Amino acid sequence: MALELAERRDVDFVLYEQLELDKLIEHDRFAEFNKKTLDLIVTEARTLAVKELLPANVPGDRDGCIFEAGVVKVPEVYRRIFELYREGEWIALSDDPEVGGQGLPVTATSAIHEYFGGANTAFCMYPGLCHGAGKLVEIFGTDDQKKLYLEKMYSGQWGGSMLLTEPDAGSDVGNLTTSAKKNDDGTYSITGSKIFITGGEQDLTENIIHPVLARIEGAPAGTKGISLFLVPKIRVNADGSLGEPNDVVCTGIEEKLGIHGSATCSLTLGGKGQCIGTLLGEENKGMRAMFHMMNEARLGVGIQGFAMASAAFSFALNYARERKQGRNLLEMMNPDAQSVPIIQHPDVRRMLMWMKSYVEGMRSFVYYVGNCFDREAIAADDAERERWQGLIELLTPVVKAYCTDKAFEVCTQAVQTFGGYGYTMEYPVEQYLRDSKITSIYEGTNGIQAMDFLGRKLGMKKGRYFMALLEEMNKTVAAAKAVPALEAMALTVEKAVNRLGETALNLGTTAMSPKVMTAFAFAQPLLEVTGDVVMGWMHLWRAVAAAPGLEKHAGSLDPVARKEKAEKNRHAAFYEGKLRVAEFFIHTLLPTTMGKMTAISGVCDAAMEMPERSFGN
Repeated sequence: MALELAERRDVDFVLYEQLELDKLIEHDRFAEFNKKTLDLIVTEARTLAVKELLPANVPGDRDGCIFEAGVVKVPEVYRRIFELYREGEWIALSDDPEVGGQGLPVTATSAIHEYFGGANTAFCMYPGLCHGAGKLVEIFGTDDQKKLYLEKMYSGQWGGSMLLTEPDAGSDVGNLTTSAKKNDDGTYSITGSKIFITGGEQDLTENIIHPVLARIEGAPAGTKGISLFLVPKIRVNADGSLGEPNDVVCTGIEEKLGIHGSATCSLTLGGKGQCIGTLLGEENKGMRAMFHMMNEARLGVGIQGFAMASAAFSFALNYARERKQGRNLLEMMNPDAQSVPIIQHPDVRRMLMWMKSYVEGMRSFVYYVGNCFDREAIAADDAERERWQGLIELLTPVVKAYCTDKAFEVCTQAVQTFGGYGYTMEYPVEQYLRDSKITSIYEGTNGIQAMDFLGRKLGMKKGRYFMALLEEMNKTVAAAKAVPALEAMALTVEKAVNRLGETALNLGTTAMSPKVMTAFAFAQPLLEVTGDVVMGWMHLWRAVAAAPGLEKHAGSLDPVARKEKAEKNRHAAFYEGKLRVAEFFIHTLLPTTMGKMTAISGVCDAAMEMPERSFGN
């Protein structure tokens, strides 16, 4: 059975039947694209992912990166696929053609990155950083900086990185010690050390452009005094040619649980006093600039986690259909009964249904946020533009944290589906389990995302963005109520949406009271239930979008008639699956969310009031 990585039929369903991308591209901004063109691009991405990126995933993991005398050698199998990636111009898919991009809708690129991330996440970090660092140059760079760097970064000729973390200033970026001294020619001498730098050193590109956070001598303490600099690995002459090596030295790479093909480096800047950088953006405004890259990275990490979950589920589904083990439960007393594929066993079906519900819900969620970017770009006025931007800002920490947490759980269930074989290196799901774990940690741990959600995002514009989210959910509830077959699901989701509003208001109020510490102990549970309700919304929306197709191909929305027709008609079977998965999530999983919200509203202070010594010796 052919491996899907990501079910193409469901990808198309989300793009065109749920999010109506074909209508969105009628806007002048996307005039050069039509549905046929976008389908061809997604198909080409899938082909590259399945035929080239995926076969390099296991060898890249087994070989890993090699560090020798300051040089990092990436897995040899990455060289060919990096050149194919560059030749296909996959790096700057949604960026303006005037700066070297392809101008695709972000909604469509979400599907492309699902295929790429599911095929080989560790590899994709290298071209991803070319784009992330390049975007900073595009937004904040001077004309000279754009001329020198942008085209070569968006084309993948030069790599990129992101230098934030220091040994004694992890998530507390304001405590960094890397310094910058202004020189007479307007450049800066940079001195300091950075750790956990993805792609900080590699031999795929001829140069690496490092955005570096540092404090100019005499600048204020904390984040208010941080500036952002461009520090190339090899200095760049005024004509764009490469000059002398800069004083940027890789001192080692981390040995990690997963993503072995991605180099995680420690870098020393200015060890010989010869590290030269140029200011990117304004002095003391470095954090504001870097947050552009960090927010892009956080959404990207959410896609990484989801993409690996999608691939792991695909492997588990294939295995469950092919692996024969045990008799059908209804034939247990029949000595002549044959072994059956394990997909016939109730508990295996439960695991597959659980994984499918999260994978498909996350697909809709991730693509929806991409769609918000497109809606913002074509907004008719400032108010509409602000609404879409507000939803993006509100949902960014949810995409990052919720999708990566659930992705790891999906990968865990995929291993469980394989049984003992899943725990061995004979099958790929153990690698997806290992690789996916980092997604809940880097680019700001999921606990930090939850604190950001409670402490900043909920209260933005006096809660207007959060209310806009609830309004979007209730639009879908209203549409679902108009379809009798969906009414029960609509009522359940409606109760969850209303309860979420109450829970958020209650915890937000507590966060502004003397019990602020206790409130933040519930930040992660609040983000989790928000993600749960968003998933319920997405599944209800998917059901609304699927109902016309199901009625067309099954002839009725009657459950018995639908099931009978689905046994014979693949189109009816597909749409029936959408309603059944929505039913499973909304009636089986979403009710537990109501209990979680009850617990949050109780604001139990045990975690904060217990003496530290009581945690143990």
